[in-house]
Amino acid sequence: PPAATGEPAEPTEVMTEPATEPATEPATEPAASGEPKVLRLSGGASDFGTIDPALATQSAEIQIAETTSLGVVRQNETTAEIELAMATGYEVSDDGLTYTVDIMDNVPWVHYNADSGAVEVVKDCSGNDRMVTAQDFVYGITRTIDPATASDYAYALLPYIAGAAEFNDSTNTDPASVGVRAVDENTIEYTFTAPAVYNLNLLGLWIAHATPQWLIEGDDCTEAAADRWTEQEFFQGYGPYILKEWVHDSNLTLIKNPFWPGNETVPQAKIDEIQFRFLDASPALAEFDAGNLDITGIPAEEWDRIHADPAYTDMIRPVYTLGTEWYGFNTKLAPTDDQRVRLALSLAIDRDLLVRQVVKGGIPARFFTNPGAAGAPKPEQYPDGGVSYDPERAQELLNEYLTEKNLSAEDLQITLMANSSEGNQQTGEAIVGMWNEVLGIDVTFVTQERAVYLDTRTEGKENIYRNSWVQDYPDANNFLFDVFGLNAAFTDVVDWPINVGLNTSEEYTEGDNPNFDRFTELLQQAANEQDQQARMDLYAEAEQILLVDEAVVAPLYWYSDDILIPPEIQDTESITGYDHWEKWDIQR
Repeated sequence: PPAATGEPAEPTEVMTEPATEPATEPATEPAASGEPKVLRLSGGASDFGTIDPALATQSAEIQIAETTSLGVVRQNETTAEIELAMATGYEVSDDGLTYTVDIMDNVPWVHYNADSGAVEVVKDCSGNDRMVTAQDFVYGITRTIDPATASDYAYALLPYIAGAAEFNDSTNTDPASVGVRAVDENTIEYTFTAPAVYNLNLLGLWIAHATPQWLIEGDDCTEAAADRWTEQEFFQGYGPYILKEWVHDSNLTLIKNPFWPGNETVPQAKIDEIQFRFLDASPALAEFDAGNLDITGIPAEEWDRIHADPAYTDMIRPVYTLGTEWYGFNTKLAPTDDQRVRLALSLAIDRDLLVRQVVKGGIPARFFTNPGAAGAPKPEQYPDGGVSYDPERAQELLNEYLTEKNLSAEDLQITLMANSSEGNQQTGEAIVGMWNEVLGIDVTFVTQERAVYLDTRTEGKENIYRNSWVQDYPDANNFLFDVFGLNAAFTDVVDWPINVGLNTSEEYTEGDNPNFDRFTELLQQAANEQDQQARMDLYAEAEQILLVDEAVVAPLYWYSDDILIPPEIQDTESITGYDHWEKWDIQR
């Protein structure tokens, strides 16, 4: 969105959420009653890369960060609407640029003590309880956008928080120049660059959570843990759960925080522990069948068997998530440096067949933006928009390219890369088969363990990369501007054909690519457009540039799947991609 001009107005109350009444004293640990309630889950095929709120980028990592700490607000998992979390209320200035937020005053920082086997309140250098303060939230944001932190997700704040971009590029090195300040111990003032409709959502992102400065940087009584602060022997948090154990590449356990006082939207937890084991889909199903796992996905090869078996009937649950599975093209490497090749590859993917026979779930995606997001173009309203299976057009485009370059399909060397999992393997093999059948191209398919893959993807030495995007807030701006705008989430993965070379310091100059300029203009207009149909039209035109005119992205499917969950697990269904486990219960 364009930067606001002039000085921000003094805040006046134009919108205030009803304040929740916090308990007057921190909660004390309840007396034990019977066996502890333990929820057993799979954390995926490989270990979490980090649980540091400033550094987490993958959904599984973000889930842990959002459980062990809280933002001032957060999304309701069932409706995706914003609700209070650490905040008790907020005010917005008349110009929509300044948000003044009051936070709970009775929430302590806690740590799990392995020696005592208990969660304990963290003490300051004077022996007093360390309570979560406004300054902890200020530090959380300034640390995220500090260039020394090298947060991959800083981009989600830089265009929106006043002074954030200048602090991140070291134009201004004073943290006080950033538009977030502690008015007092329990009041935070946030200043934005524009009165966008999604500003409040940004304040709830994990990258804006309170963070323990004394633990990371050290103080008079605490040795600086620096990057090690998220390891189990150091970790401190304040959410409804806290880290108990993390054995890398094996398991991670969260334990209930008895000192979280609870409020109307974030209650005290009922489940005592949440245990994760790092398992791929098939071994996870085997552990579920053996009674050692409480929830699991359904591998594609087991889909028909499980849906036909009456023993699973009351355990199958459909799940819809506001996210998109997609492939991104490297436009700096031949032959995907040519728009015709990229579009041919996208048009040669039979998304309906992929969803029906391979993925056994999902919704074929003609657009990148999930239609559940605000402003997203709905397929039924734009029947000719986006991309869909068109083998004849795909062949025409590729033949045109091959004739011009005096090449044959056998001459093309293309590599598709994905992080290793059973699902990614099956999807990749199916799409490589489609490309061979429709275009006569033999594409090399390579998988790597998640952490290695993420580094490889950033290096950009191959043609096509598997990607996933799950909403941070349910708006088309988060799918398009935050992912594909200049210096956004995937500018080091998906390169527009502009003067921004991969791993270079080149700057983009307006006019280098008219399509990109138009894409940016459309997103800026849509961010401030109040008419919903007009906003949708703007995003639909932007999608056409992204998927067809430049063809830097091939959307595959929107997330919709079935999971197995027994009736004794009393959960709340989520469309946001993240669960609020403190609302769950187990009745075995």
